[in-house]
Amino acid sequence: MTHLFEPLKLRDLVLRNRIGIPPMCQYSAADGMASNWHFVHYGSRAVGGAALMILEATAVAPDGRISPGDLGLWDDRQLEPLAQIQEFAQMQGCVAAVQLAHAGRKASIGLGWQPQRTLAADEGGWQTVAPSALSFGEGYAAPRKLDEAGIAEIVAQFAVAAKRARAAGFRTVEIHAAHGYLLHQFLSPLSNRRGDRYGGSFENRTRLVREVVAAVRAEWPERLPLLIRLSATDWVEGGWNPDETVELCRELKHLGIDLVDVSSGGLLPTAQMPAGPGFQTEFAARVRREAGIPTAAVGLLTAPAQADHAIRSGQADMVLLGREILRNPYWPLAAAQALGQTTSWPHQYLRAAPPGSPGR
Repeated sequence: MTHLFEPLKLRDLVLRNRIGIPPMCQYSAADGMASNWHFVHYGSRAVGGAALMILEATAVAPDGRISPGDLGLWDDRQLEPLAQIQEFAQMQGCVAAVQLAHAGRKASIGLGWQPQRTLAADEGGWQTVAPSALSFGEGYAAPRKLDEAGIAEIVAQFAVAAKRARAAGFRTVEIHAAHGYLLHQFLSPLSNRRGDRYGGSFENRTRLVREVVAAVRAEWPERLPLLIRLSATDWVEGGWNPDETVELCRELKHLGIDLVDVSSGGLLPTAQMPAGPGFQTEFAARVRREAGIPTAAVGLLTAPAQADHAIRSGQADMVLLGREILRNPYWPLAAAQALGQTTSWPHQYLRAAPPGSPGR
């Protein structure tokens, strides 16, 4: 029976265990450039024992940033600091990934701890874009509806950003199609009211996601895996739903996606999510079971036994721990001890390790 500390192979990439860190925005970049904060933040978590660390939403274009503090990959100047993070993580046995993202109508807002509203031009804000000219909610400006030329440009931006990620040494990337950002906005009929080939039917609403996946896969080495993050449901009647998620994942598997990071929500600020420990794992289990593709489960996973159960019971192939890893970067090391598993510790920390722990 597979457990939390068994390796996971995705194409030619082998992850040393089933623990990952999901993307969590730090809102600490300048002009898309990673800062010292990013190096210390990601470095401490790479040391902590997780096999996979997905860096925060990294915009494929300046107008695709959630806030002025977002990371970016639209300029070659942004490669060097990201490469340093990737190289350090690799030295610790942790695979770093970049999450390629475009915020769409949820762009141009304040930093995460500031009021969440659209910034005016004199505050450093910019024009947002979306499938339809529908605002995200109160305090958010109406976006400009993308025409087909604009859509094609965004597809190309994802592909070029993936090429830059590879140039920086990353061995996997994740496409962000969740949490109400641009690709998710195209998927949901609640935010996509288009009447052309990018709106209406399931085939049309999923077209942009499929085009982005195909374009990124064409730039990404065949031997290396490609991930995607999806919201399995909008938690609103008439919105994107789990049945559609499964159907899309069947198609994405054939387009070259190797693992689906299954989350939920984010499209509408009024949606009611029944948040609780493991409340999203069933979505990951269903995608894994019905689409036949590896999944990662997220959502208030905190206890080692809980995370291990998600793997042993076949709900997911990986677990991604967010808030818990913010609280304790060394959660994987403590989890191994709690579960009676052996994992390697940094040589510099061996004096604090359980007796007999190997170093790295």
